[in-house]
Amino acid sequence: MFDIAVFGSLFLTLFVIMDPPGITPIFLALTAGRPAKVQRRMALQAVAVAFGVIAVFGLLGQQILDYLHVSVPALMIAGGLLLLLIALDLLTGKTDEPTQTKDVNVALVPLGMPLLAGPGAIVSVILAVQNADGTSGQISVWAAIVAMHLVLWVTMRYSLLIIRVIKDGGVVLVTRLAGMMLSAIAVQQIINGVTQVIQNS
Repeated sequence: MFDIAVFGSLFLTLFVIMDPPGITPIFLALTAGRPAKVQRRMALQAVAVAFGVIAVFGLLGQQILDYLHVSVPALMIAGGLLLLLIALDLLTGKTDEPTQTKDVNVALVPLGMPLLAGPGAIVSVILAVQNADGTSGQISVWAAIVAMHLVLWVTMRYSLLIIRVIKDGGVVLVTRLAGMMLSAIAVQQIINGVTQVIQNS
């Protein structure tokens, strides 16, 4: 009733796309300045939002895209543009302003979506669900999805220990580095979407 190959393949794919080690500095940058209790809650909220989005697209993904007449490349380009706007805020220090950091729940956007539940993860899950054979295949696919989100939660939950070590100056440095990394991810996502459009035309 369990296919190790299917589980391992999807888990590794999601690990590379969702990148728990890479999300750590971005999570720290976006949640800096908040109480530890709030940061822990935001880590859980971000994972819950990501899982909810992934689950919906896993069950109804192709139907949703078809109904909205949205192609996968369009989804990738839109996600890339949204990430690029967030990356520019991190690079320019706008997220350091209290009005930006205190009033906005970054656990929903951009952490939950599109950072964790981005176009790459959504497409991978849609394809995995469609290609899974029988009950064992479906169980393996959903087990991989759940396992990946548990890894994401543990990574973000315990990354908060890093803040206690690096202090405020370190947080500023991490914020700038996170902005640079995120901008590169965003541009690559846009390039991938444009490349697919060109290939499909």
